[in-house]
Amino acid sequence: MTRPERGSSRYDAVGFDLLTALLHTWTLWIAVAGDRDLGMRWHAASQAMLRGRDYFPFEDDLRRSAAEVGLTPDRAEELIRRWGEFDPWPDTVAALGALRAKRRFIVTNCSDRLAARAVARLESEFELVMTAERAGAYKPDARPYQAAIEALGVDPARVLFVAGSAHDVGGATRVGLDVYWANRGAAPAPTDGRAIRVEPDLRALIEVAG
Repeated sequence: MTRPERGSSRYDAVGFDLLTALLHTWTLWIAVAGDRDLGMRWHAASQAMLRGRDYFPFEDDLRRSAAEVGLTPDRAEELIRRWGEFDPWPDTVAALGALRAKRRFIVTNCSDRLAARAVARLESEFELVMTAERAGAYKPDARPYQAAIEALGVDPARVLFVAGSAHDVGGATRVGLDVYWANRGAAPAPTDGRAIRVEPDLRALIEVAG
C-alpha cells in the first residue's frame, strides 16, 4: 500500500496504547508495592507474563505477577481496586485535543472492566476501545491491532498508531500501521519493527499525524 505523502492529511485515524502512552500508570504500581524498585519489577513481571499470549483474565495476571516478585495477595487486590487512579501524562490532554478531527481509538492490554476505568481518566471521546479481552489476545500479538482496524473499517495505510512500549512498535507495524513511539522510559529500540518517529512524549504527535 502507498503511504500518504508528506504535507497531506496523511492519516484518517490515530490509535493509542493506553497504559503507557496516555496514562502515567507506573506511579500506582509503585504506591501499592510501597517501593519504587519493587513496583517497577512487579509491572515488568506483569508485562512479561501476558505479552503476546492468548487472553486470560487480566486480573489474574496482576495477582500472579505480584506473587512472582514476592508481594502478598492483598497488594494485588489493592491494585485492582484502585485501578484507574492514574493521571494523564502532562502532554496527553493537549495532544488529544489537537487530534479532535481524527478518528481516535485505543488498543490496550487490559480487561474490559479495568480498561473502562482507565479510559475514564482521560475525559476524552474515543470511537473504539479494543481490549485484549475483546480481541482474545494480548499485544504485541497482531490480533488486537487487527481487530481494531477491522472494527473501524479503516485502511491500515491511513492509520498512525501511538506506541507506549517497544513491543507495540513491532506489533503495530506487523499489521501495516505507521508507528509514533512515545518512548517515555527511554527503552532500547526493538528489533522487530521501526517507528517512523521516536520521541520522549506526545508533543511532536500533531506534526506527524498531519
